[in-house]
Amino acid sequence: MSQHYDVLIIGAGLSGIGAACHLAMECPDKQVGILERRKAIGGTWDLFRYPGIRSDSDMFSFGFKFRPWNELKVLADGPSIRNYVGDTAREYGVEEKIRFGVKTTSAEWSSSQRRWVVIATDEDSGEEQRFTSDFLIGATGYYNYDQGYLPEFPGAERFQGQQIHPQHWPEDLDYSGKRVVVIGSGATAVTLVPAMIDKAAHVTMLQRSPSYIFSVPAYDKLSELLGHVLPESWVYSLARKRNVVLQRWIYKASKRWPKAMRRFFLRNVERQLGDQVDMRHFKPDYNPWDERLCAVPDGDLFTAIKEGKASIVTDHIETFTESGIRLKSGEELEADIIVTATGLQMQVLGGMELRVDGQQMPVNQGMSYKGVLMQDIPNMAWIFGYINAPWTLKADIASRYICRLLNHMDAKGHAVVTPRAPAGEKIEDETIMDALQSGYVQRGRSHLPRQGRDYPWRVEHHYERDLKELLEGAIDDGHLVFESTAQKASSQARPVAAA
Repeated sequence: MSQHYDVLIIGAGLSGIGAACHLAMECPDKQVGILERRKAIGGTWDLFRYPGIRSDSDMFSFGFKFRPWNELKVLADGPSIRNYVGDTAREYGVEEKIRFGVKTTSAEWSSSQRRWVVIATDEDSGEEQRFTSDFLIGATGYYNYDQGYLPEFPGAERFQGQQIHPQHWPEDLDYSGKRVVVIGSGATAVTLVPAMIDKAAHVTMLQRSPSYIFSVPAYDKLSELLGHVLPESWVYSLARKRNVVLQRWIYKASKRWPKAMRRFFLRNVERQLGDQVDMRHFKPDYNPWDERLCAVPDGDLFTAIKEGKASIVTDHIETFTESGIRLKSGEELEADIIVTATGLQMQVLGGMELRVDGQQMPVNQGMSYKGVLMQDIPNMAWIFGYINAPWTLKADIASRYICRLLNHMDAKGHAVVTPRAPAGEKIEDETIMDALQSGYVQRGRSHLPRQGRDYPWRVEHHYERDLKELLEGAIDDGHLVFESTAQKASSQARPVAAA
Protein backbone atom coordinates (compact mmCIF):
# COMPACT_ATOMS: atom_id res chain seq x y z
CA MET A 1 0.00 0.00 0.00
CA SER A 2 1.19 3.53 -0.68
CA GLN A 3 -0.16 7.01 -0.16
CA HIS A 4 -0.30 9.39 -3.08
CA TYR A 5 0.29 13.16 -2.99
CA ASP A 6 0.18 15.87 -5.60
CA VAL A 7 3.37 17.30 -4.08
CA LEU A 8 5.68 15.49 -1.66
CA ILE A 9 8.31 17.45 0.28
CA ILE A 10 11.35 15.78 1.85
CA GLY A 11 12.34 17.68 5.00
CA ALA A 12 10.53 19.75 7.63
CA GLY A 13 13.14 22.40 8.36
CA LEU A 14 13.01 26.06 7.34
CA SER A 15 13.03 25.20 3.63
CA GLY A 16 10.44 22.42 3.75
CA ILE A 17 8.03 24.28 6.01
CA GLY A 18 8.41 27.41 3.89
CA ALA A 19 7.65 25.48 0.71
CA ALA A 20 4.59 23.84 2.28
CA CYS A 21 3.28 27.22 3.46
CA HIS A 22 3.67 28.72 -0.01
CA LEU A 23 1.83 25.75 -1.51
CA ALA A 24 -0.97 26.23 1.03
CA MET A 25 -1.28 29.89 0.02
CA GLU A 26 -0.72 29.69 -3.74
CA CYS A 27 -1.75 26.12 -4.67
CA PRO A 28 -4.47 25.40 -2.10
CA ASP A 29 -6.00 22.54 -4.12
CA LYS A 30 -2.80 20.48 -4.07
CA GLN A 31 -2.59 17.57 -1.67
CA VAL A 32 0.78 18.07 0.02
CA GLY A 33 2.75 15.66 2.20
CA ILE A 34 6.03 16.08 4.10
CA LEU A 35 8.44 13.33 5.14
CA GLU A 36 10.73 14.22 8.03
CA ARG A 37 13.38 11.92 9.46
CA ARG A 38 13.52 13.64 12.83
CA LYS A 39 10.64 13.57 15.28
CA ALA A 40 10.22 17.33 15.39
CA ILE A 41 9.98 20.34 13.10
CA GLY A 42 13.02 22.53 12.63
CA GLY A 43 15.75 20.66 10.77
CA THR A 44 19.08 22.29 11.63
CA TRP A 45 17.47 24.18 14.49
CA ASP A 46 16.19 20.99 16.07
CA LEU A 47 19.46 19.09 15.55
CA PHE A 48 21.98 21.56 16.95
CA ARG A 49 21.72 22.10 20.71
CA TYR A 50 25.13 23.43 21.72
CA PRO A 51 25.41 26.44 24.06
CA GLY A 52 24.62 29.75 22.40
CA ILE A 53 23.35 28.23 19.13
CA ARG A 54 22.00 31.11 17.03
CA SER A 55 21.51 32.33 13.49
CA ASP A 56 24.47 33.85 11.67
CA SER A 57 22.14 36.20 9.77
CA ASP A 58 19.74 38.81 11.09
CA MET A 59 16.25 37.42 11.61
CA PHE A 60 14.46 40.13 9.65
CA SER A 61 16.02 38.73 6.45
CA PHE A 62 16.47 35.15 7.67
CA GLY A 63 12.81 34.78 8.62
CA PHE A 64 10.01 34.09 6.16
CA LYS A 65 8.85 37.08 4.13
CA PHE A 66 5.22 35.99 4.55
CA ARG A 67 5.37 35.69 8.36
CA PRO A 68 7.01 38.57 10.24
CA TRP A 69 9.67 38.01 12.87
CA ASN A 70 8.59 40.45 15.54
CA GLU A 71 11.36 40.03 18.09
CA LEU A 72 14.12 42.61 18.33
CA LYS A 73 17.02 40.21 18.85
CA VAL A 74 19.09 40.48 15.66
CA LEU A 75 20.85 37.08 15.81
CA ALA A 76 18.15 34.87 17.29
CA ASP A 77 18.92 31.86 19.46
CA GLY A 78 18.22 28.32 18.28
CA PRO A 79 15.17 27.64 20.48
CA SER A 80 13.51 30.87 19.29
CA ILE A 81 14.06 29.93 15.65
CA ARG A 82 12.78 26.40 16.27
CA ASN A 83 9.62 27.82 17.85
CA TYR A 84 9.22 30.27 14.97
CA VAL A 85 9.34 27.48 12.37
CA GLY A 86 6.93 25.33 14.38
CA ASP A 87 4.49 28.19 14.96
CA THR A 88 4.57 28.97 11.23
CA ALA A 89 3.76 25.35 10.37
CA ARG A 90 0.79 25.35 12.74
CA GLU A 91 -0.50 28.73 11.56
CA TYR A 92 -0.60 27.59 7.92
CA GLY A 93 -1.97 24.11 8.62
CA VAL A 94 1.28 22.44 7.61
CA GLU A 95 2.12 20.50 10.78
CA GLU A 96 -0.69 17.98 10.18
CA LYS A 97 0.82 17.11 6.79
CA ILE A 98 4.12 15.85 8.28
CA ARG A 99 5.11 12.22 8.80
CA PHE A 100 7.85 12.18 11.44
CA GLY A 101 10.56 9.58 12.01
CA VAL A 102 10.68 8.56 8.35
CA LYS A 103 14.01 8.40 6.49
CA THR A 104 13.76 8.70 2.71
CA THR A 105 16.17 6.29 1.01
CA SER A 106 15.25 6.45 -2.68
CA ALA A 107 12.98 8.13 -5.20
CA GLU A 108 12.31 6.85 -8.71
CA TRP A 109 10.40 8.58 -11.49
CA SER A 110 8.20 6.39 -13.66
CA SER A 111 7.59 7.88 -17.09
CA SER A 112 4.83 5.36 -17.80
CA GLN A 113 2.94 6.29 -14.62
CA ARG A 114 4.11 9.91 -14.57
CA ARG A 115 4.79 9.88 -10.88
CA TRP A 116 7.50 9.47 -8.30
CA VAL A 117 7.75 6.36 -6.18
CA VAL A 118 9.45 7.23 -2.90
CA ILE A 119 10.80 4.55 -0.57
CA ALA A 120 11.34 5.43 3.09
CA THR A 121 12.10 3.62 6.33
CA ASP A 122 10.39 4.07 9.68
CA GLU A 123 13.37 4.73 11.95
CA ASP A 124 11.75 3.08 14.99
CA SER A 125 10.32 -0.09 13.49
CA GLY A 126 12.59 -0.47 10.47
CA GLU A 127 9.48 -0.96 8.34
CA GLU A 128 9.73 0.10 4.70
CA GLN A 129 7.13 2.61 3.56
CA ARG A 130 6.11 3.61 0.04
CA PHE A 131 4.75 6.93 -1.17
CA THR A 132 3.91 8.26 -4.61
CA SER A 133 3.65 11.83 -5.84
CA ASP A 134 3.21 13.81 -9.04
CA PHE A 135 5.86 16.32 -8.00
CA LEU A 136 8.80 15.98 -5.59
CA ILE A 137 10.60 18.72 -3.63
CA GLY A 138 13.89 18.11 -1.82
CA ALA A 139 14.29 20.37 1.21
CA THR A 140 17.02 18.55 3.12
CA GLY A 141 19.77 21.15 3.23
CA TYR A 142 23.31 20.23 2.21
CA TYR A 143 24.96 18.40 5.08
CA ASN A 144 24.92 15.00 6.75
CA TYR A 145 22.79 14.97 9.91
CA ASP A 146 24.36 11.72 11.12
CA GLN A 147 27.95 12.84 11.32
CA GLY A 148 29.85 16.12 11.36
CA TYR A 149 33.36 16.48 9.97
CA LEU A 150 36.08 15.29 12.32
CA PRO A 151 39.72 15.27 11.16
CA GLU A 152 42.06 12.56 12.43
CA PHE A 153 43.96 14.32 15.19
CA PRO A 154 47.22 12.60 16.19
CA GLY A 155 46.98 11.11 19.67
CA ALA A 156 43.26 11.77 20.03
CA GLU A 157 42.81 8.44 21.83
CA ARG A 158 45.26 9.56 24.52
CA PHE A 159 43.17 12.46 25.79
CA GLN A 160 41.63 11.60 29.18
CA GLY A 161 38.95 14.30 29.16
CA GLN A 162 35.80 14.65 27.04
CA GLN A 163 35.82 15.16 23.27
CA ILE A 164 32.62 16.63 21.82
CA HIS A 165 31.46 17.57 18.34
CA PRO A 166 28.89 20.43 18.39
CA GLN A 167 26.59 18.48 16.06
CA HIS A 168 26.10 15.91 18.85
CA TRP A 169 26.15 17.97 22.03
CA PRO A 170 25.35 15.95 25.19
CA GLU A 171 22.25 17.30 26.93
CA ASP A 172 23.69 16.63 30.37
CA LEU A 173 27.16 18.08 29.81
CA ASP A 174 28.40 19.99 32.87
CA TYR A 175 31.35 22.19 32.01
CA SER A 176 31.27 24.25 35.22
CA GLY A 177 34.80 25.06 36.35
CA LYS A 178 36.29 23.15 33.41
CA ARG A 179 39.05 24.21 31.07
CA VAL A 180 37.63 24.11 27.55
CA VAL A 181 39.44 24.21 24.21
CA VAL A 182 37.27 24.86 21.14
CA ILE A 183 38.99 23.82 17.90
CA GLY A 184 37.80 25.94 15.00
CA SER A 185 37.38 29.50 13.78
CA GLY A 186 33.98 29.48 12.06
CA ALA A 187 30.50 30.51 13.13
CA THR A 188 30.12 27.61 15.58
CA ALA A 189 33.39 28.36 17.39
CA VAL A 190 32.78 32.10 17.72
CA THR A 191 29.33 31.31 19.11
CA LEU A 192 30.44 28.65 21.59
CA VAL A 193 33.30 30.59 23.18
CA PRO A 194 31.33 33.53 24.65
CA ALA A 195 28.39 31.24 25.48
CA MET A 196 30.54 28.98 27.70
CA ILE A 197 32.59 31.54 29.63
CA ASP A 198 30.10 32.11 32.46
CA LYS A 199 30.40 28.51 33.67
CA ALA A 200 33.77 27.33 32.37
CA ALA A 201 37.01 28.12 34.17
CA HIS A 202 38.47 29.33 30.87
CA VAL A 203 37.71 28.85 27.18
CA THR A 204 40.39 28.83 24.49
CA MET A 205 39.61 29.09 20.79
CA LEU A 206 42.29 27.21 18.86
CA GLN A 207 42.43 28.01 15.15
CA ARG A 208 44.73 27.07 12.30
CA SER A 209 43.95 30.38 10.59
CA PRO A 210 41.71 33.37 11.37
CA SER A 211 38.29 34.21 9.96
CA TYR A 212 36.69 37.62 9.43
CA ILE A 213 34.69 38.38 12.58
CA PHE A 214 32.28 41.29 12.47
CA SER A 215 30.35 42.82 15.35
CA VAL A 216 26.65 43.54 14.81
CA PRO A 217 24.09 45.07 17.21
CA ALA A 218 22.46 42.49 19.48
CA TYR A 219 19.10 44.33 19.33
CA ASP A 220 17.44 46.34 16.56
CA LYS A 221 16.87 49.62 18.36
CA LEU A 222 15.61 51.39 15.22
CA SER A 223 12.84 48.82 14.77
CA GLU A 224 11.99 49.12 18.44
CA LEU A 225 11.59 52.88 18.01
CA LEU A 226 9.52 52.52 14.82
CA GLY A 227 7.33 49.95 16.57
CA HIS A 228 5.90 52.70 18.75
CA VAL A 229 4.46 54.54 15.75
CA LEU A 230 4.04 51.98 12.95
CA PRO A 231 2.21 48.64 12.58
CA GLU A 232 4.34 45.53 13.20
CA SER A 233 4.03 44.43 9.58
CA TRP A 234 5.43 47.75 8.38
CA VAL A 235 8.31 47.62 10.83
CA TYR A 236 9.20 44.08 9.69
CA SER A 237 9.00 45.00 6.01
CA LEU A 238 11.18 48.08 6.45
CA ALA A 239 13.77 46.23 8.53
CA ARG A 240 13.87 43.35 6.06
CA LYS A 241 14.41 45.64 3.06
CA ARG A 242 17.05 47.66 4.94
CA ASN A 243 19.01 44.59 6.02
CA VAL A 244 18.85 42.87 2.65
CA VAL A 245 20.19 46.01 0.95
CA LEU A 246 22.95 46.36 3.56
CA GLN A 247 24.02 42.73 3.28
CA ARG A 248 24.07 42.85 -0.50
CA TRP A 249 26.11 46.06 -0.41
CA ILE A 250 28.69 44.51 1.93
CA TYR A 251 28.99 41.42 -0.29
CA LYS A 252 29.26 43.38 -3.54
CA ALA A 253 31.73 45.84 -2.02
CA SER A 254 33.84 42.95 -0.71
CA LYS A 255 34.08 41.49 -4.20
CA ARG A 256 34.71 44.82 -5.93
CA TRP A 257 37.04 46.46 -3.38
CA PRO A 258 38.50 43.59 -1.33
CA LYS A 259 41.43 45.57 0.10
CA ALA A 260 39.24 48.43 1.28
CA MET A 261 36.70 46.07 2.82
CA ARG A 262 39.45 44.10 4.51
CA ARG A 263 40.61 47.31 6.20
CA PHE A 264 37.01 48.06 7.16
CA PHE A 265 36.51 44.67 8.85
CA LEU A 266 39.87 44.71 10.63
CA ARG A 267 39.31 48.23 11.96
CA ASN A 268 36.00 47.01 13.38
CA VAL A 269 37.93 44.37 15.34
CA GLU A 270 40.61 46.85 16.45
CA ARG A 271 37.95 49.19 17.84
CA GLN A 272 36.54 46.31 19.87
CA LEU A 273 39.86 45.00 21.22
CA GLY A 274 42.06 48.07 21.46
CA ASP A 275 45.74 47.19 21.93
CA GLN A 276 45.16 44.32 24.37
CA VAL A 277 45.22 41.52 21.81
CA ASP A 278 47.59 40.55 19.01
CA MET A 279 45.71 41.34 15.79
CA ARG A 280 47.40 38.50 13.93
CA HIS A 281 44.69 36.24 15.38
CA PHE A 282 42.08 38.21 13.43
CA LYS A 283 43.79 38.74 10.06
CA PRO A 284 42.71 36.08 7.54
CA ASP A 285 44.95 35.25 4.59
CA TYR A 286 42.01 35.48 2.17
CA ASN A 287 39.73 38.27 0.97
CA PRO A 288 36.38 39.09 2.58
CA TRP A 289 33.57 36.78 1.46
CA ASP A 290 35.88 34.16 -0.02
CA GLU A 291 34.45 32.46 3.06
CA ARG A 292 31.37 33.47 5.04
CA LEU A 293 31.76 36.25 7.59
CA CYS A 294 31.30 35.41 11.28
CA ALA A 295 28.90 37.79 13.02
CA VAL A 296 29.04 38.31 16.79
CA PRO A 297 26.32 40.29 18.63
CA ASP A 298 27.65 43.39 20.40
CA GLY A 299 31.16 41.96 20.03
CA ASP A 300 30.54 39.31 22.71
CA LEU A 301 33.59 37.29 21.64
CA PHE A 302 35.82 40.35 21.84
CA THR A 303 34.46 41.21 25.29
CA ALA A 304 35.16 37.69 26.53
CA ILE A 305 38.77 37.95 25.34
CA LYS A 306 39.31 41.43 26.81
CA GLU A 307 37.97 40.30 30.18
CA GLY A 308 40.37 37.35 30.24
CA LYS A 309 37.63 34.74 30.34
CA ALA A 310 38.58 33.50 26.89
CA SER A 311 41.68 33.47 24.75
CA ILE A 312 42.53 32.80 21.14
CA VAL A 313 45.49 30.81 19.84
CA THR A 314 46.57 30.50 16.21
CA ASP A 315 48.68 27.40 15.69
CA HIS A 316 48.67 23.86 14.35
CA ILE A 317 48.06 20.75 16.42
CA GLU A 318 51.03 18.41 16.84
CA THR A 319 49.23 15.90 19.01
CA PHE A 320 46.60 15.41 21.65
CA THR A 321 48.04 14.47 25.04
CA GLU A 322 46.53 12.92 28.14
CA SER A 323 45.75 16.39 29.51
CA GLY A 324 45.16 18.52 26.45
CA ILE A 325 46.81 19.53 23.17
CA ARG A 326 50.46 20.08 22.27
CA LEU A 327 50.93 22.59 19.45
CA LYS A 328 53.63 22.66 16.78
CA SER A 329 55.04 25.78 18.42
CA GLY A 330 55.72 23.70 21.55
CA GLU A 331 52.97 25.35 23.58
CA GLU A 332 50.63 23.04 25.49
CA LEU A 333 46.95 23.78 26.08
CA GLU A 334 45.57 22.10 29.19
CA ALA A 335 41.95 21.00 28.79
CA ASP A 336 39.24 19.06 30.55
CA ILE A 337 36.94 19.27 27.51
CA ILE A 338 37.90 19.56 23.84
CA VAL A 339 35.15 20.73 21.47
CA THR A 340 35.88 19.92 17.82
CA ALA A 341 33.99 22.67 15.97
CA THR A 342 35.57 21.39 12.77
CA GLY A 343 32.63 21.66 10.41
CA LEU A 344 30.09 19.71 8.41
CA GLN A 345 30.04 16.72 6.07
CA MET A 346 28.35 17.64 2.81
CA GLN A 347 25.39 15.57 1.64
CA VAL A 348 22.78 16.34 -1.01
CA LEU A 349 19.09 15.35 -0.73
CA GLY A 350 19.68 13.64 2.59
CA GLY A 351 21.65 10.90 0.86
CA MET A 352 18.67 9.43 -1.00
CA GLU A 353 19.20 7.76 -4.37
CA LEU A 354 17.51 9.24 -7.44
CA ARG A 355 16.48 7.19 -10.47
CA VAL A 356 14.51 7.92 -13.63
CA ASP A 357 12.98 4.83 -15.23
CA GLY A 358 15.56 2.62 -13.56
CA GLN A 359 18.53 4.79 -14.51
CA GLN A 360 20.51 6.32 -11.67
CA MET A 361 20.70 10.11 -11.82
CA PRO A 362 23.71 11.27 -9.79
CA VAL A 363 23.09 14.85 -8.75
CA ASN A 364 26.78 15.68 -9.00
CA GLN A 365 26.89 14.86 -12.73
CA GLY A 366 24.25 17.32 -13.85
CA MET A 367 23.39 20.99 -13.60
CA SER A 368 20.59 22.74 -11.80
CA TYR A 369 18.14 24.98 -13.63
CA LYS A 370 17.84 28.43 -12.01
CA GLY A 371 19.05 26.76 -8.81
CA VAL A 372 15.62 25.15 -8.38
CA LEU A 373 15.02 22.31 -10.87
CA MET A 374 17.36 19.45 -11.80
CA GLN A 375 18.69 18.80 -15.29
CA ASP A 376 16.97 15.85 -17.02
CA ILE A 377 14.96 14.96 -13.90
CA PRO A 378 11.18 15.33 -14.42
CA ASN A 379 8.84 17.00 -11.94
CA MET A 380 11.42 17.59 -9.26
CA ALA A 381 12.66 20.70 -7.49
CA TRP A 382 15.02 21.27 -4.63
CA ILE A 383 15.35 24.13 -2.20
CA PHE A 384 18.91 25.42 -1.96
CA GLY A 385 19.47 28.78 -0.30
CA TYR A 386 22.11 31.44 -0.73
CA ILE A 387 25.74 31.06 0.32
CA ASN A 388 26.32 34.84 0.26
CA ALA A 389 23.11 35.96 1.98
CA PRO A 390 20.52 34.50 4.37
CA TRP A 391 19.50 31.02 3.22
CA THR A 392 15.79 31.73 3.50
CA LEU A 393 15.86 34.60 1.00
CA LYS A 394 16.44 32.11 -1.84
CA ALA A 395 14.28 29.42 -0.22
CA ASP A 396 11.32 31.82 -0.26
CA ILE A 397 11.90 32.80 -3.89
CA ALA A 398 12.40 29.18 -4.98
CA SER A 399 9.16 28.10 -3.28
CA ARG A 400 7.21 30.88 -4.97
CA TYR A 401 8.70 29.87 -8.33
CA ILE A 402 7.65 26.25 -7.78
CA CYS A 403 4.09 27.43 -7.12
CA ARG A 404 4.18 29.55 -10.30
CA LEU A 405 5.39 26.52 -12.25
CA LEU A 406 2.72 24.19 -10.88
CA ASN A 407 -0.05 26.71 -11.56
CA HIS A 408 1.28 27.26 -15.09
CA MET A 409 1.24 23.51 -15.72
CA ASP A 410 -2.33 23.20 -14.47
CA ALA A 411 -3.47 26.13 -16.61
CA LYS A 412 -1.82 24.69 -19.74
CA GLY A 413 -2.80 21.09 -19.12
CA HIS A 414 0.77 19.92 -18.59
CA ALA A 415 1.52 16.82 -16.52
CA VAL A 416 5.33 16.72 -16.73
CA VAL A 417 8.12 19.28 -16.87
CA THR A 418 11.79 18.44 -17.46
CA PRO A 419 14.71 20.89 -17.74
CA ARG A 420 16.78 20.08 -20.86
CA ALA A 421 20.11 21.78 -21.52
CA PRO A 422 20.59 22.93 -25.13
CA ALA A 423 23.21 21.33 -27.34
CA GLY A 424 26.59 22.78 -26.58
CA GLU A 425 25.80 23.78 -23.00
CA LYS A 426 28.93 22.29 -21.47
CA ILE A 427 28.99 21.15 -17.85
CA GLU A 428 31.86 22.99 -16.16
CA ASP A 429 34.20 21.56 -13.53
CA GLU A 430 32.71 23.96 -11.03
CA THR A 431 30.03 23.38 -8.41
CA ILE A 432 27.15 25.58 -7.35
CA MET A 433 29.07 26.48 -4.16
CA ASP A 434 32.56 27.07 -5.55
CA ALA A 435 32.31 30.82 -4.92
CA LEU A 436 33.15 29.91 -1.32
CA GLN A 437 36.58 28.58 -0.37
CA SER A 438 35.43 27.23 2.99
CA GLY A 439 36.85 23.85 3.98
CA TYR A 440 33.49 22.09 4.08
CA VAL A 441 32.69 23.29 0.55
CA GLN A 442 36.02 22.12 -0.85
CA ARG A 443 35.72 18.75 0.91
CA GLY A 444 32.20 18.27 -0.44
CA ARG A 445 32.71 19.29 -4.08
CA SER A 446 32.18 15.75 -5.33
CA HIS A 447 28.62 15.71 -3.95
CA LEU A 448 27.33 18.93 -5.51
CA PRO A 449 25.64 19.73 -8.85
CA ARG A 450 27.89 21.30 -11.46
CA GLN A 451 27.68 24.66 -13.17
CA GLY A 452 26.93 25.44 -16.79
CA ARG A 453 28.49 28.30 -18.70
CA ASP A 454 25.37 30.41 -18.97
CA TYR A 455 22.21 31.26 -17.07
CA PRO A 456 19.86 29.48 -16.27
CA TRP A 457 22.39 26.65 -15.87
CA ARG A 458 24.60 28.73 -13.59
CA VAL A 459 23.78 29.36 -9.94
CA GLU A 460 25.03 32.86 -9.26
CA HIS A 461 23.55 33.42 -5.78
CA HIS A 462 22.28 36.75 -7.09
CA TYR A 463 19.27 37.97 -5.12
CA GLU A 464 18.21 40.77 -7.45
CA ARG A 465 18.42 38.59 -10.55
CA ASP A 466 16.53 35.74 -8.88
CA LEU A 467 13.71 38.09 -7.90
CA LYS A 468 13.28 39.11 -11.52
CA GLU A 469 13.85 35.76 -13.23
CA LEU A 470 12.03 33.45 -10.83
CA LEU A 471 9.10 35.66 -9.88
CA GLU A 472 8.54 37.67 -13.08
CA GLY A 473 10.27 35.80 -15.92
CA ALA A 474 8.48 33.56 -18.39
CA ILE A 475 7.91 30.01 -17.17
CA ASP A 476 8.16 28.50 -20.66
CA ASP A 477 11.56 29.94 -21.60
CA GLY A 478 12.74 27.29 -24.05
CA HIS A 479 14.75 25.31 -21.48
CA LEU A 480 11.80 23.38 -20.10
CA VAL A 481 10.16 20.49 -21.94
CA PHE A 482 6.49 20.04 -21.09
CA GLU A 483 4.31 16.99 -21.66
CA SER A 484 0.57 17.44 -21.64
CA THR A 485 -1.85 15.13 -19.89
CA ALA A 486 -2.80 13.76 -23.33
CA GLN A 487 0.74 12.94 -24.44
CA LYS A 488 2.21 9.48 -24.14
CA ALA A 489 5.18 9.63 -21.79
CA SER A 490 8.56 8.45 -22.97
CA SER A 491 9.46 5.07 -21.53
CA GLN A 492 13.17 5.81 -21.38
CA ALA A 493 15.16 8.35 -19.44
CA ARG A 494 17.28 10.77 -21.38
CA PRO A 495 20.94 10.74 -20.36
CA VAL A 496 22.59 13.60 -18.54
CA ALA A 497 24.43 15.93 -20.93
CA ALA A 498 28.04 14.93 -21.40
CA ALA A 499 30.70 16.96 -19.67
